[in-house]
Amino acid sequence: MKVEEKTIDEQVQGNSTMIEQPVLQNGRKLYLESYGCAMNFSDSEIVASVMAKEGYTTTNNEHEADVILLNTCSIRDKAEQTVRNRLKDFKKKKKEKPSLVIGVLGCMAERLKTQLLEEEKLVDLIAGPDSYRDLPSLVSEVDGGQKAVNVLLSREETYAEISPVRLNSNGITAFISIMRGCDNMCAFCVVPFTRGRERSRNPESIVKEAQELVDQGYKEITLLGQNVDSYRWNISNKGEIKDSDKPTTNFAQLMEMVALVSPNLRIRFSTSHPKDMTDDVLHVIA
Repeated sequence: MKVEEKTIDEQVQGNSTMIEQPVLQNGRKLYLESYGCAMNFSDSEIVASVMAKEGYTTTNNEHEADVILLNTCSIRDKAEQTVRNRLKDFKKKKKEKPSLVIGVLGCMAERLKTQLLEEEKLVDLIAGPDSYRDLPSLVSEVDGGQKAVNVLLSREETYAEISPVRLNSNGITAFISIMRGCDNMCAFCVVPFTRGRERSRNPESIVKEAQELVDQGYKEITLLGQNVDSYRWNISNKGEIKDSDKPTTNFAQLMEMVALVSPNLRIRFSTSHPKDMTDDVLHVIA
């Protein structure tokens, strides 16, 4: 594992991933490589699950892959240059195997959109963070001789019902994504533009995923979000209840719900914003 650049909240790194083969196979192999923050690695587990359901088997050997997907980061120019340099490594493979599909996913794909196809002729497929359900059909478009792009951002997508495939898991620690996007328009950050507006995931699906992990023997869970402190289920940004027939859940309540899954479970979270930290969260931690 190479560490290219590191800050408090994000780490630019490359990592090949391997998952168990699905029951049904289509004969094609997927090589998935992830860069950036923990959210990107969590998203790659969603991608692996989506592709596995379509019969793709995965490999940690890029030389035998039929589809190569790079999940990218745009936090700094160096992060994008790392991906561009990595793409150069695939030129010979593409020449030897013209049917090879090469795709760029994630924040870099969302920021540059079709511009990336023009600048990197090698790339066949572009998919933003909210487009991973569409990946099988995008690959089919490429198989038909077309470049494929889906960079539409969603106000609703949380991938809540998709069970992630745990990549390179040690069987002890795991990520659970609890929300997507960010509403903080910080001058230095591209996230609101590459991952869209904040939307929180149904707490029941989060607790269910935590229970499944505990049942599998996991001991530590990290709740992930661009700003976990602003997690709100059924609560608007103005503090209003969206649906009076449904319960509301804030981050403090969610953290307690997950902790109550098992007394032996360690709970972590990342990343939080000081302006949204509440006493309730501190009391739950205490």
